[in-house]
Amino acid sequence: MSEEKQNSEVLTMKETATIMRCSKAHVANLLNGKVSGVLPLPCIRVGRRRLVRRRSLEIWQDAVERAGGAD
Repeated sequence: MSEEKQNSEVLTMKETATIMRCSKAHVANLLNGKVSGVLPLPCIRVGRRRLVRRRSLEIWQDAVERAGGAD
């Protein structure tokens, strides 16, 4: 897969949860900013669907790691 295609790839909540090894409910909490001490996970809203760009997820994970994550 080319780097450009990978950077523009969008993930469903289920795919995001699989990558993060957590539940879809936890991903929803991250998207809604309901996890204290952690910035909300950026997403693309398409109607009721919420999609996450793979590159945005990677950037967000790096930022959370640098900040020390949630308590």
